Amino acid sequence: MRAQSSGASRRFSRWIPAIAAPIAIGLAVVLVPMQANAAVDLPDLTPRQLLELAASSEVDALSGTIEQSSELGLPDLSALTGGGFDGGSPGDDGDAASATDLDDLISLATGTHTARVYLDGTNARLQVLDSLAERDVYLSSDDAWIYDSSEQAATHVTVDRAGLDALKAEAEARAGDARARLEAELAAPLPTPGEVLDRALEKLDESTEISVGTDARVAGREVYELVLEPRDAETLVGEITVAIDGETGVALAASLTGREAAEPAFSVEFTEVSFETPDASVFAFTPPEGASVTEHEVPIPTVAELDQWKAEAEAGAEAGAAAGVADGERMPQPIVHGEGWGTVVELPAGDLGATGGEGAFPQAPDVAAMLETLTQPVDGGRVLQTSLVTVLLTDDGRVFAGAVTAERLLDAANGR
Repeated sequence: MRAQSSGASRRFSRWIPAIAAPIAIGLAVVLVPMQANAAVDLPDLTPRQLLELAASSEVDALSGTIEQSSELGLPDLSALTGGGFDGGSPGDDGDAASATDLDDLISLATGTHTARVYLDGTNARLQVLDSLAERDVYLSSDDAWIYDSSEQAATHVTVDRAGLDALKAEAEARAGDARARLEAELAAPLPTPGEVLDRALEKLDESTEISVGTDARVAGREVYELVLEPRDAETLVGEITVAIDGETGVALAASLTGREAAEPAFSVEFTEVSFETPDASVFAFTPPEGASVTEHEVPIPTVAELDQWKAEAEAGAEAGAAAGVADGERMPQPIVHGEGWGTVVELPAGDLGATGGEGAFPQAPDVAAMLETLTQPVDGGRVLQTSLVTVLLTDDGRVFAGAVTAERLLDAANGR
């Protein structure tokens, strides 16, 4: 077997759909439509009790099939696929986006994906099922394997186990001192998990209506429905719903729906699930004959090195803020406008350049052409509008983004 590095960027982008599905489930940030069933009548819970049920879940073994779908209301992207766009120069393979990269990103934003998941303690496997191929991620306490059958390419990721154990031991030794310092600064004991939850719910309730919806079934199991509805009329987000298993507290489905939309813009759900321990064989991986293998060891820093990096980063940020320059280059710092669901993030003019006029993207004509396809002209720039997120690129090079309307972004850009 031999190490392979060319095409790494392209292979990595093909894993975006694989990574997105479990993250969406784990973070519970999206909703999925559930089939209500009159026969489902779980004991009534308040939103707080339902969140406590989810937080107390101790499931460490399961297997199942996940389906994830996206329909973000993007403009027609057909002109950008099938070789119509190439973000790199001739001969570029691993350092620039390719038509394959773009196809994968568009598939994530507009398509449907199916995956199998397996979990047993520290062992986990994600198996993304493609047409006539599959992609797999195998995780254990010692290493990880990433395999793409269509490219016959595998990446083996290992860590410095001794360094990791030493870092963990030193961090645990410092934990008691850190807690004592915090309690001294607060002049009170640190809050309990229940108190933290109460405070979070109080803060969330200011911007969001939290409720328990209709009991339903997901993957044949009875679930509660946790519903979050923003109170902010300017946000594009209409509703976030998470299906929580009534017995185990595991999130089995979730989706996010735009305001006044009939269907979710992004959804993910288990179509089948079992909490039995999977067979050990599903976690075993040996690269097939002829597959190229890339070995990658993740270095583990010491606590002292982490402290040094933090100090250097803080010193660099202060110097950059004072001079506006670091290493001879401008360092744009994000600016946040507003709060809650109506938050707008601004990236000041920097390396991206302006979206219009002479000198705009002088070295990337294909990027400019892509922006022309994806965006619509507005007074002072161009806007990319989806059902959940809006992005404004101003003529002077600033970028504004948020789960808000284009009018809200224009107001922020004009200081209103």
